[in-house]
Order: sequence, then C-alpha cells, then structure tokens
Amino acid sequence: MTDARYDVIGIGNAIVDIIGRCNDAFLSEIGVTKGSMRLVDANEIKKIYSSMGPAVEISGGSAANTIAGVASFGGRAAFVGTIADDDFGKVFAHDIRSVGVAFTSPAVSNGAPTSRSLILVTPDGERTMNTFLGISTSLGETQLDLEMIRAASILYLEGYLFDEPQAKQAFRKAHEAAKRAGRKTALTLSDGFCVDRHRGEFLDLIRSGVDILFANENEIKSLYQTDSFEVAAENARNDTKLAVLTRSGKGSEIHSEGQSIRISPFPVDKVVDTTGAGDLYAAGFLFGYAKGLNLEICGRLASLAASEIISHIGARPSISLAEFAKQHGIIS
Repeated sequence: MTDARYDVIGIGNAIVDIIGRCNDAFLSEIGVTKGSMRLVDANEIKKIYSSMGPAVEISGGSAANTIAGVASFGGRAAFVGTIADDDFGKVFAHDIRSVGVAFTSPAVSNGAPTSRSLILVTPDGERTMNTFLGISTSLGETQLDLEMIRAASILYLEGYLFDEPQAKQAFRKAHEAAKRAGRKTALTLSDGFCVDRHRGEFLDLIRSGVDILFANENEIKSLYQTDSFEVAAENARNDTKLAVLTRSGKGSEIHSEGQSIRISPFPVDKVVDTTGAGDLYAAGFLFGYAKGLNLEICGRLASLAASEIISHIGARPSISLAEFAKQHGIIS
C-alpha cells in the first residue's frame, strides 16, 4: 500500500445550503413540519426562497459537511459530487475549495440545476430542511476519480445517495477501488427513512467489508428493526469491524472487536442550530482515525466538533477545529 495523499475522500450529494432564520409562524405559512426534512421540486424551492429572509449560501450536503470538517482539523480532504454549470454550482465549487478541500468534479451542462437545500432555523435552534435534489443524485461511475479514491486513507460514503441505481453502482465501484488499494471504507446511514428504503442493501454493504459504520440512534434501530438501542448496538457489533453510534444529548458509543467506549457530549451553553451535528461528529472521528489516534480520542474529537457546530448557525466551523481541539487539550 502506497502512502496516502488524502486522509479522507467523501462521495455524496453536492448541495448548496441556504441557511436563514425564521419563526414558527413562517413554517406554518409554508406548510412544513418543524424539524422535518422534505424533498421539494424546483418551483417550490423558488417559492420558499423568494419569501424567506436574509440567508447564508455555502457548500453543503452531509458528506461535504464532513469533509469540510476534516479540513478544518488540518486533515487532507477531498470530495466527489455532481454540480451543474450554473450559479449555484459555482457557489458550491468555490466554497468547498476555499476551506481546503480538493474538489475536481467537472460541472455538468444541459442537465438538472445544482442541488440546494433551504434550511430554516427557528429561535430554539431546530432546523427544518426543504431540499431540491437537482443534479446531485445523478452521480455515476463515470464521475468517479478512482486515482483520488485510491490515494485516500479513508473513503467516506453518504447513504443518502443510495436512492439512485447509478449512484449505488458508483458506491460499489469506489468501495472496490479503495479495498484493492488497501484503504478503509466508512459509511454513514444518513437518515432513518433512507434506512427503511435500503435496509437490505445497506446490510449487505456493511457485512461485505465496510470498515467503519456511522449511525445515530434512530438510524441504527431502523436498520435492525428494533425499539431497543442496546439490541441494535449488539447487532452492529456483530456485523461491523467498527460501529460509531451517536445518541444526541446522551453522547455516543464506539464499538470495535468486543470493545465498547462511551463518549460524553461536550457541554454547550446554548444550542443555536443542530444542522450538521452528525456530519461534524463524523469529521472529528475520521480525522483522528486517519491520523492513527486511539478510539477514545477519536470520539472526543468527534464530540468536540459536534458541540462547536451546534453553537452557531450553519454547518461550517466558526473557528479552526484544530485550534479548538488544542484549546481543550485533546491534541497538541
């Protein structure tokens, strides 16, 4: 195995996050359930965009958020995703490169528009997402940069992309390329409803060689169709080499080869916006793991990153996560 050029490369939906504040009355006015994530068409996304207040536009999507977090820790990060040759595509490409992520995916002409998500944040910090998937779900094998994938210590796959057949095949091809190069593959289950749609295929992928599984409590219980987190965690221990399970305010658990580690959440004065908490948790863990740190320190870095991201609006760190971790004495 040759030395890695990147610590982590992610494959996922390339989405421009448009993040703005609103009150509960606005959510009722546009007919959405607070705290939900719903898919909308191009007309609906334009309608909401025109009626919402001031917003911040940044590169987003679950895996893209994670990879940007890895870069904030000082990791060597790369991302693969599909954008259109339009204004939002330019926003995505410029923004993700500006935070130190290698992004070489070419913009696609004569297709659907660049994907975007309107994220409405209420005063209690809850976020409600209205997502237009656009062109990001069209990612296929031809858009993979196999050389970049083979050059990364860890390949990180976003479960959301499993909704499209050609994306599933791209995942499998990327996984095989990483495996042949002696690299690790990590998978995030992304969402409980996503798990419901693809349970069998996720289990096949997990059991056939995924090295690191990320899931929150709802996702892992959905995967194993149980109401008990303990039962789900036990199944995950049996099916995976390494399972990293988050439980919101209860902290997280890391299960590896009979070893179970509980990680306490870092305290936060006020939860401002939960957008990207799980994504940044994965960023901290993957950075630590790629650098060869022990699992407990990986978990502490993950918890620290999640706490930083929920303390302000948006899924990008407000400070360098590397400096933040040094301040708390986790890394030197």
